[in-house]
Amino acid sequence: MHVTPPLPLLKRVPPGAWVALTWCATAVFTFLARIRLPGEEAAEYQVAVQFYRWDGLVILALATALALAGSRLLSRRPLTALALLLTAAGFATTNLAVGAIQLSQFLAVDVALYFIAAAHSRRTGVTAVSMALGVLVTWLTVRLLRGWGIGVSDELAVALTAVVAWLLGDASHRTRAYAEKLRVQAAGQAVTDERLRIAREMHDMVAHSIGIIALQAGAAARVVHTQPDAAREAMTAVETAGRETLAGLRRMLVALRQADQGRAAHVPEAAQLRPAEGLADLDRLAAATTAAGVRVDVRWRGERRQLPPDIDLSAFRIVQESITNVVRHAGTATCRVTVDYGDKDVAVDITDSGRGRGTSTDTGFGLIGMRERVTLLHGEFTAGPRPEGGFRVTARLPVPATAAAAA
Repeated sequence: MHVTPPLPLLKRVPPGAWVALTWCATAVFTFLARIRLPGEEAAEYQVAVQFYRWDGLVILALATALALAGSRLLSRRPLTALALLLTAAGFATTNLAVGAIQLSQFLAVDVALYFIAAAHSRRTGVTAVSMALGVLVTWLTVRLLRGWGIGVSDELAVALTAVVAWLLGDASHRTRAYAEKLRVQAAGQAVTDERLRIAREMHDMVAHSIGIIALQAGAAARVVHTQPDAAREAMTAVETAGRETLAGLRRMLVALRQADQGRAAHVPEAAQLRPAEGLADLDRLAAATTAAGVRVDVRWRGERRQLPPDIDLSAFRIVQESITNVVRHAGTATCRVTVDYGDKDVAVDITDSGRGRGTSTDTGFGLIGMRERVTLLHGEFTAGPRPEGGFRVTARLPVPATAAAAA
């Protein structure tokens, strides 16, 4: 069972909490900037008349209440939350007797703008930044109409921080959207690859068995009256091939239905998926096909060794599908399989002396599946008629250096 790792500590803090912390920090900074700190000859900013009076404290408390209320609504109602934060910034600024909204009063709004742009649609983000800039313009306009002094440079700096906060949030939103799109595409591609893999497995297993069954049944039909013992043996082979095919299908379906490895313990032992087939099963495959009427001559070259499971299974499936095509389409009684173990690869070569082409009923899925298997393993694949007659399939699969060294 996969365990999702916990989020980093800073990621666990909700956006509203960050906005509230920012407001509190800037409130403390505003107070410290207006008193003489140790080592200073005077405070950096002059104190407004009402800064320490009861009316100033009431305005500060009201602004803080609005800011905290906006912080709580940030995730559910972002524009309403931003409106409360902007109102709080305006109230706090009236307490300072300055000509423009200061950055310290607007910093919580900038943090909120970032989270709004990052977590919501671009339309909502554009509306939010427009509201923030609109409040700044309105503030300057009102002071001009009343004949009061204004701080244009301070206001431009605050407007710039608002735009930067929105741009950063919008970039974060786009990055997450792109990552999600890639994740969906990767998940869809994984599903497609898995379906192709299952289709190949089903085709390779069923097509071979059905070919053997058809060949044995045809032989039994021809000798049922003249050689009843031979007909009985052929029908027994048909029954055996049919039972093996059904068992293989059942194992595959059971494996697909298992949600995770933990559920495998509850599946009966007979239904557990058997080990994947490989080149070690090639002699059994040749014997079964020979018994069906098409003699398979298997030749081994090089030192036989254990291969990685995916390469071993793919090599076996290529040989199996090629033999199936010989049985179904070649119209010949023999074929030859050569397995060559090289130092850095393994090669399989399947040849026959039949017609050298598919029939009108051949869909070509077998050759496509074989080519897909080889391509996924970065190998080489060729298939086509031979100049001297018949058909030839060759596949060369590279063996990873680590696997070759281990062998």
